[in-house]
Amino acid sequence: MRALPVGDDALLVEVSSGEEAQALHAELSRRRAAGTLTVREIVPAARTVLLDGLEDPARWMSELTSPTAPPPPARARELVELPVRYDGPDLAEVAAYWRVPAREVARIHADTEFTVAFCGFAPGFGYLTGLPARYDVPRRATPRTAVPAGSVALAGPYTGVYPRASPGGWQLIGTTDAVLWDHTRVPAALLSPGARVRFVPVEAP
Repeated sequence: MRALPVGDDALLVEVSSGEEAQALHAELSRRRAAGTLTVREIVPAARTVLLDGLEDPARWMSELTSPTAPPPPARARELVELPVRYDGPDLAEVAAYWRVPAREVARIHADTEFTVAFCGFAPGFGYLTGLPARYDVPRRATPRTAVPAGSVALAGPYTGVYPRASPGGWQLIGTTDAVLWDHTRVPAALLSPGARVRFVPVEAP
């Protein structure tokens, strides 16, 4: 673990894996909720966590990189269930990568509990982890110019849901009617870092 100063009141903490980043984010969020950490924002990414608006960055740089620092514990979070129709145009291609029938892709995906590792790309888009590494798939060789909102997609180790229509190169395996981003809702994003997610199969209309 390495902590780097960012400006006058922020730290960027680098770790060696996505799992460590998720665990660190959970622990720092717990400390903020308990009142033992004063910080404006905690922003996780693939292998980093940014602490912005931090009180006493020097102290936290020392504490976070101490060899005697306890490992951050996992923390249970709310479970978000997303209805999904496994009707994506790339379902057969993903099945070929996985070497299983298309219906087995749907079963494996729906049987997995995911965790929102971090958010980005577009408002409401979460990078979900949980599938074993053997199910990693590459991005499409040629990205689509338009991916419909609600598309459930895979790329590398991640599952994601497109919150709005946009270009994209992920493999599309399904569709959900869930609203991932609604600026009139509090919070606006349905998915937040640390949340647990399950996809619940529904029949196509």
